[in-house]
Amino acid sequence: MKQFDSIKIIQFYFPNLDKNQIYQFEILKDLYLDWNSKINVISRKDTENFYTRHVLHSMSIAKFIDFKKNTKILDVGTGGGFPGLPLAIYFKNTSFTLIDSIGKKIRVVDQIVEELEIKNVKSKIERAENISEKFDFIVSRAVTQLEKFCPWIEQNIAKSNKNEIQNGIIYLKGGDLKEEIQKVSKKYNCKIKKIINYYEDSFFKNKAILYLHKK
Repeated sequence: MKQFDSIKIIQFYFPNLDKNQIYQFEILKDLYLDWNSKINVISRKDTENFYTRHVLHSMSIAKFIDFKKNTKILDVGTGGGFPGLPLAIYFKNTSFTLIDSIGKKIRVVDQIVEELEIKNVKSKIERAENISEKFDFIVSRAVTQLEKFCPWIEQNIAKSNKNEIQNGIIYLKGGDLKEEIQKVSKKYNCKIKKIINYYEDSFFKNKAILYLHKK
């Protein structure tokens, strides 16, 4: 399954997709390739591995947690829409707010949301520290060091829990994470889940999901 990059790899790891979700994921790549020819939304070297390095990577969060209906998610520094858009397609009954300080990238998100008729996504051109709304989980993909990231969003984590795990941060990052985690360990408990446990692809060998919640 790791030998090719297409919609089939998403269907292999997520066999419960309905027809509309399959359609949305199928045309997602064409939409991003079209936008990428105009502005640099995603790394051009990754376009041949779009489903693996962007969609599947984002959806590793769906392997870690099955969000309950009406869960509220804030995707910080979403860029062109990752991990928020693939997760929003998958979790149709969950509310997603995608933010980024770069306007042209949020405009791409808006166009893709409109094109795919995704009903559970809002987007804002905004920095995380200016958001006052409360969310069950904050998701992000390697925006910055945790010691910078956590203070940005700690006021946005709702206290009332509706999922099987405590509200908090779900962060996608690679490499050696020990030092980063140590720097936020006074305030946060942290669980590390290696993504290679979910997917048979060497790309994920050194990539992890970090789940942090306040002590």
